[in-house]
Amino acid sequence: MLRTHTCGELRLSDVGKQATLSGWVQRTRDKGSVLWVDLRDRYGITQLIFEEGKTAQELLEKARSIGREFVIQAEGAVVERLSKNDKIATGEIELKVSKLTILNTAKTPPFTIEDDTDGGDELRMKYRYLDLRRTPVRESLQLRHKMAQQTRAYLDSQNFIEVETPVLIKSTPEGARDFVVPSRIHHGEFYALPQSPQTFKQLLMVSGFDRYYQIVKCFRDEDLRADRQPEFTQIDCEMAFVTQEDILNTFEGLIRHLFKSVKGLDFASVPRMNYDEAMRLYGSDKPDTRFDMKFVEITPLTRGKNFQAFDSAEIVVGINAKGCAEYTRKQIDELTEYVKRPQIGAKGLVYVQYRSDGTIKSSVDKFYSADDLKQWAEKFGAQPGDLMLILSGSTDAARKQLNELRLLMGEKLGLRDKNKFSSLWVTDFPLLEWNEETKRYHAMHHPFTSPKPEDIKLLDTDPGKVRANAYDMVINGTEVGGGSIRIHDRPTQQMMFNHLGFTEEEAKKQFGFLMEAFEFGAPPHGGIAFGFDRLCSIFGGADSIRDFIAFPKNNAGKDVMIDSPSPISQEQLDELALLVKQTKK
Repeated sequence: MLRTHTCGELRLSDVGKQATLSGWVQRTRDKGSVLWVDLRDRYGITQLIFEEGKTAQELLEKARSIGREFVIQAEGAVVERLSKNDKIATGEIELKVSKLTILNTAKTPPFTIEDDTDGGDELRMKYRYLDLRRTPVRESLQLRHKMAQQTRAYLDSQNFIEVETPVLIKSTPEGARDFVVPSRIHHGEFYALPQSPQTFKQLLMVSGFDRYYQIVKCFRDEDLRADRQPEFTQIDCEMAFVTQEDILNTFEGLIRHLFKSVKGLDFASVPRMNYDEAMRLYGSDKPDTRFDMKFVEITPLTRGKNFQAFDSAEIVVGINAKGCAEYTRKQIDELTEYVKRPQIGAKGLVYVQYRSDGTIKSSVDKFYSADDLKQWAEKFGAQPGDLMLILSGSTDAARKQLNELRLLMGEKLGLRDKNKFSSLWVTDFPLLEWNEETKRYHAMHHPFTSPKPEDIKLLDTDPGKVRANAYDMVINGTEVGGGSIRIHDRPTQQMMFNHLGFTEEEAKKQFGFLMEAFEFGAPPHGGIAFGFDRLCSIFGGADSIRDFIAFPKNNAGKDVMIDSPSPISQEQLDELALLVKQTKK
């Protein structure tokens, strides 16, 4: 070993010991008579000291020749520091160096490798191997490691078995776009990278592996956001001989275990809310329940006053922002412009200020009396000092717009604290959703989700009203997991394919292997998949999942470090029988 201790290990109790450390030079500070070097490795930083008159001149000159990120080995005695540093674990000691070996030199890095770096996102992505040396990034990956470790510990304790499923599979038309891989042997035919191991985990239930899990890479060729990557990791799970209640209880246990073992937080049981209630109270199927500010509908109270925006609306709905009555006109105008942005699409915003002196002022005083506004305030449960913000329009659109405004107000009022956690089960999702482009219903989750038995009769008469045996886990307004009870018999699965517009031939071609497996004794089963990267970012208090992935892609889906994706040679294209017009970079 080139070291006896790590750079985060030595303490005051080690004073007098001889130690050998190896690592990277974080920085040097030369005061003429004394030279200090901060030596860093994965475990921390230890200060090295070289002194005029006490350190051999040759050694001192060698120490002065080293630069940032040089890889060095230092041997010497552990001594107590005169000026202690309580910001690092080794801050009470330093190493008085008697031997120094330069293991490798280094170019000056393109950005400072410190907690607060001067490197922008793209630069740090290009030199990701340097960015990984920074403490915040390293700690993010250590958190990820602990999350994976504790996930396995919990699922092992619940008698789950980890099984690997194939990466080269069959492309399917439902869901997001697949990444496809051409076959060299079978020209014109393609594998797909899995968006999920869905069919394989169902086949494992047929096989008798009644509790399966896998921390697995998945791939989706979709538009990218801060919480999305072309390749991502799931905690993928399936159970046989269970009801929805069994699954919710089991995986609520997983989330509580992770919070306890990773964050040291104890949680009571996770509350539940059905989809219709979530949309009515929050305008979202993934509501942020760290704060209240529930929607209040006042449609009947607004009719017949000749205010066209309300009279013609399907719904008039708002939120009560506590303590915001003194917002200035400029602040309210900023909120109005926010909801009118194309991404949100509201036509305007009505406000009602319940001032601290008890008077009520609104942007619609021309149409509504003080008594009318008082009724609104009572409906909102508003108190003096509160600000009511109201939107109108079609039910679905107005609720979604108000959800965006609610989240903005939560942010402005400091109610979305990253160190506070609120989890929620959302249940009873619609089984199907209408797609205007294809003019047909698509599965809201996937085509293997079981409908509620009592709703099956609606498939022929009112498909949009059919509820799924499906559930999502939401933490802090982010969907971190979703699953369902599956269809486990061929007739019901065939019926589902029919309602999704598959011909019998198409269903057999795409999923014939699963349909046939159902004829060999498939047990009732269901499961869930958690977005592991998202879970890690929430536990780490970050908005983006990138820092919790060792080598992520950028917003364009590129790895700028290795320059991928990139063209391949003509010889490779010929082997694959592909005609591709390559563009020069």
